Amino acid sequence: MRPAGTPLAASRRAPAGLYLCRVHAEEQLEELAHHHGGRLLATAMRWVKDLDRAEEIVQETLAAALEHWRARGVPASPIAWLLTAVRNRSIDGLRRAQRERRHALQISVDSMAQPEDCEAFDEEGESIPDDRLRLIFVCCHPAIGPEGRVPLTLRLVGGLSTPEIARAFLITEPTVAQRILRAKRKIRAAGIPYAVPDAAQLPERLPSVLEVIYLIFNAGYAAREGDSVWRADLCDEAIRLGELLTTLLPGESETFGLLALLHLQASRRHTRTDSHGELLLLQVQDRTRWDSAHIDRGLQCLARASRTPGSYMLQARIAACHATSPSWESTDWRAILQHYDALLKLVPSPVIGLNRAVAVGMLEGPAAGLAAVDRLEGNRHLAQYAPFEATRAEFLSQLGRGQEAEACYRRAMSLVDNSAERRFLERRLRESQPSRAAT
Repeated sequence: MRPAGTPLAASRRAPAGLYLCRVHAEEQLEELAHHHGGRLLATAMRWVKDLDRAEEIVQETLAAALEHWRARGVPASPIAWLLTAVRNRSIDGLRRAQRERRHALQISVDSMAQPEDCEAFDEEGESIPDDRLRLIFVCCHPAIGPEGRVPLTLRLVGGLSTPEIARAFLITEPTVAQRILRAKRKIRAAGIPYAVPDAAQLPERLPSVLEVIYLIFNAGYAAREGDSVWRADLCDEAIRLGELLTTLLPGESETFGLLALLHLQASRRHTRTDSHGELLLLQVQDRTRWDSAHIDRGLQCLARASRTPGSYMLQARIAACHATSPSWESTDWRAILQHYDALLKLVPSPVIGLNRAVAVGMLEGPAAGLAAVDRLEGNRHLAQYAPFEATRAEFLSQLGRGQEAEACYRRAMSLVDNSAERRFLERRLRESQPSRAAT
């Protein structure tokens, strides 16, 4: 969420003594804008209730912060500085508009902190549900077409880039951009309010809200860009929103199914890579280091879900099979396959079909797994999906079909932007062909 026309890395003359301060300010502001853009936007939306104006306020605030931090240094609590600045700028704009319209209503700002004095600013706890959850409900309004709701929310609340959203939906980047643009226009044209709907309106929006939270977590759990395979900020935010949603809707089973899934998946976060940041397969992860608090909370949420399985509950049951198994060898693959079969009936997704093929391979052998994968070949949604090629390569390698496996690994490598993921595929290629690796 970089200020329009104001590159953070813009060159500018400055005294030598300020150079390091300026560079640090630019780098930190870049990171804050990337990780907390949704929070800043939600704060502005609370006051101005207009999405376009809220985005302008965030951009203006970031531009002002860049100049201020270059000159005076980064404040001790930079996110508090930005949140307070966004709030003050929003209220100042309202006051100006009210004066112009000669409204009797006046907004006092005498007690409001200035950015320099905002270290104690605490956005959390000001309201339940909070601003980001309100923004999710705005973006998931039924007046917005189903194709635009989730991409718009992922962009505004989750801070995901257009390429990340395109990969999440297995569609092209221009398609994502057009859907987001249409959705924003619809919000403006329909005058959609910035508010959580009443109880009667919640059910029709809930599926989209759950999907957004799920995809925000997935974007953090399997980061597709950069060097890290994990974005803790996105995963933690998804879990926080999931917990908040169960408080708001304690009678909705799928909210607990989703929260169970997120906690169970998060339990493995610290064992997915080795000490050098290299990806590790599930079968070689140290299960003694899995986070028992996440597992316990996940199982607790799963117990709260109803007996009638929804898609998130079924995925949580699959994750629970892994989380409660003492070893890779003792994993109940038959139960996992049954859960995938039930899940495919609810959500006939090619990605779920691919995951099911892995379970088939574990239960019935690599030939059966490869056959299940090959039945998915030709699906347009998997044409540019790296895990499809990587899964096929694994089965081919196990069957001793080295040349075909190598071709699949190389196709998978061409489809990933994450350097850790690429190194993992390169390593799997070398391990699958030891004679070539030794030459």
